[in-house]
Order: sequence, then C-alpha cells, then structure tokens
Amino acid sequence: MNRLLKADVTIVGAGFTGLATAYELSKRGIQVIVLEAESNVGGLAAAFEVGGAKVDRFYHILFMTDRHAIDLLAEIGLGDRVISRPTNAGVYYANNFFKLSTPWDLLKFTALSFKDRIRLGRLILRARRLDHWSTLEDMTAHEWLRELGGESVYRIVWQPLLKGKFGDYAEQVSAVWFWNKLKLRSGTRGGRGEERFAYIKGGFILFAETLADRIRALGGDIHLNCPAFTIQPHGDSWKTTTPEFTVISKRVVATPALPLVAEMIRNWVGDDYHQALNKIKYLGNVCLVLELERSLTQSYWTNVNDPAFPFVGLIEHTNLENASTYGGRHIVYLSKYMRCADPLFSLTADEYLDYAFPYLKTMFPDMERQWIHGCHMWRSSWSQPIVEKSYSKLLPSEDGPRAGFHICSMAQIYPEDRGTNFAIRAGQKLARRIAETMPG
Repeated sequence: MNRLLKADVTIVGAGFTGLATAYELSKRGIQVIVLEAESNVGGLAAAFEVGGAKVDRFYHILFMTDRHAIDLLAEIGLGDRVISRPTNAGVYYANNFFKLSTPWDLLKFTALSFKDRIRLGRLILRARRLDHWSTLEDMTAHEWLRELGGESVYRIVWQPLLKGKFGDYAEQVSAVWFWNKLKLRSGTRGGRGEERFAYIKGGFILFAETLADRIRALGGDIHLNCPAFTIQPHGDSWKTTTPEFTVISKRVVATPALPLVAEMIRNWVGDDYHQALNKIKYLGNVCLVLELERSLTQSYWTNVNDPAFPFVGLIEHTNLENASTYGGRHIVYLSKYMRCADPLFSLTADEYLDYAFPYLKTMFPDMERQWIHGCHMWRSSWSQPIVEKSYSKLLPSEDGPRAGFHICSMAQIYPEDRGTNFAIRAGQKLARRIAETMPG
C-alpha cells in the first residue's frame, strides 16, 4: 500500500507557477507538498550543459517590465544575476534581413512601400495606446491587423508570423493576444528607443532551483519524478495519488495544462466541466539548439517571415549572454510551434538538423555544416494555448467546482500570454488568497 503523506496544500507541478505558489504559502507557515512529473523543477526552464555552463533548453528572457520576476529574484538573493543589455531584433523576409529594433529601423524597412511603413508605425502606436483590451475580444488578429494596417502590411509583416507560429489556427487567434505582444515589446525600450532584454546569469534554471531550495528551507517538500495520477475529494479534504504515495491535504492547486488536469479529476467532476477544460487547444514546440563555432547574426531575435521554413524564430542567445560563458560556443535556437501529431515533432536532433540545414543555408549562404559542434532537440507538448476570440468565456475559474480545489495554469494568463513573470504573478496572487482563507 502507498505511503500516506499530509500537508496543508498540495501543489501539482513545479513550474514557475507552482514554485511561486509554494514559496508564497511557505513564507506564511503553510505546509506544502509539490509534486512534479519531470526530473527537474522549473518546467520549461530545464537546462543542459555547454562548455561547463548551463543553457536553457528553451530560450528565455526577461522584459524590463517584468517586475514580479525581477522583484522575486531580488528577494531570493539573485538580483545581481540579472543582466540587461541593448539587443537587436529583426525580420528575415524574401531572402533579406531587416533590423527592426528602433523606430528608425522601421523607416528603413524597404520590404514595404514608404506609405506602408508609415501605416505599420501608426498601427504599432495605436495598439500600444489601446487601454481597453476587451474591445478586441470579438475580433481575430487576422481581422484587426488588416483593418489597422492594410493588406500589404498584413501580408508581408503579420500573416507570415501568424501562419509560422499557429499554422492552420492562424486566422483563429484573437486580436487580444496580438495586441498584448505589441504592448509588451513597447516596454522593452531604453532611453534612445533601443530594445533591451534581460537575462539571468546562470540561466533560468538557477532561478527555479534557488526558489525550490527556499521552499525546502521553509519546510516545504518537493517530489520530482512524481506525477499526480488522480485528485479527488476526501471528506472535507483532498486526496492526490502518485505512484509512490498518497497526499491528504486541505487544498490542492493544479498547474499543468488544462487537458492534463481534466484527466486527474475526471472521476468526480461532471461531463460539462470535464469538457470545458478540454475546449482550449494547445500547440507543442520543438527547439533545435545549435552549438556553433561562430556567430550567425548581430541580432538576438530574428522572426522568419516565411511559413515554409521549419522554424519561425532564430534566436542567437549569445548575442545576449557572451559566448565565453559557454567555452566560446555560440548558442542558436531554432523554434517551431506545431501539433504534436506533426511528423517533425518526433524527429531526433540529427534528423531535424538535416531537414533544417538547407533553410539555414538559404539564410546564410556562407554557413558550413562543420561550424556546428553540437545540436540538441527539446520538445514540449503543451507549449502554446490557442487564444481564440472571446477567450475569456473559455477560461475556467481558479476556483474549481468544489471548495478547496484550484487551477492555476498558463492558459489562464489573460490577456497576457504565458511568460515567467505572469506565471509568478498568478502563483503569488492565488497563494495569498488561499492563505487568507485557511483556518489558523
């Protein structure tokens, strides 16, 4: 028979939402047990080693407006690990690279006529000044961007990005989702209009592991390689089963993707609630990470505006963190969102590189295969919720159908979209609310 453990609150998932929830509760003297199916904390912040240093499996940055994450880093003693640098961003379109990091770069974006460059600039300004996102709830990004910027701007700038990221969901994505992306990027500007991103020296895994250590020091327990099978009522408490033990607790917070949560609770919820948790669709992500002997670009981030390419973004991480950190290796991420049933999703690193390399040669004709000294493939099955029109009507409440059960997942971060900062904000907010209502 499985062992029996007890806690005040069981938290399913040790991504940043689960860790922030656990830390906030632990600070208040509330006993937590965190259950994580993977072998590491941090969720998508897992890492691997290059040149003796840890590299994020999936690219991560902080925006200068990410106050919840930056404040928490300072609180746990990592404030001096946050580095901020001016960075370049660009677009690859019609076999040409265009720098798009400052308002002046926009005026040089010759893929558009001068008139359409002005339209694009006005579109971005109007989007940033919009205060009431709810006015966009009944529009798709497809409709809104065409209306604001015209057909040419949409076809050259926005449509390839939507199709490259969302595939056949491209025309279903909400205008709210796109508006928030434009608004978020506006907060990354320095005093001269240049774009600035921040990174955690040591990787985001350092953030996650330090937070986990603080939780343990405060008396909390974190169990890795320990998936939650079922969550169900148990008298006036809750019972969560795992392969090794059962946890009895006063509250449960579930942070995984909504369809996974639906399976954990299907034994006691009604069909309507179970189906509601499955209404939000997700895309997976594959990230091919290359170790190169030399740099490819001067940009941190390059949007690839050609949906035929097997990557929608080329992120040169070592244009933010110096290559000397990784033994002189230049780290480049090739990111692609797709359905998990897509044949590309199951390729090995070498197979994906074989498929992607001709496209890299198109972008960088001088590039040679021997520049690549290592390649790594990482996958996430639940990487991007599809934010559709009227998305707020699809979202489940944080409070489940029975008292004491809570859901706090990245799909519920709205109108914002995912991100470490918003995951931390959601976990902290829910934890404070739980703490206020728990006896004692």
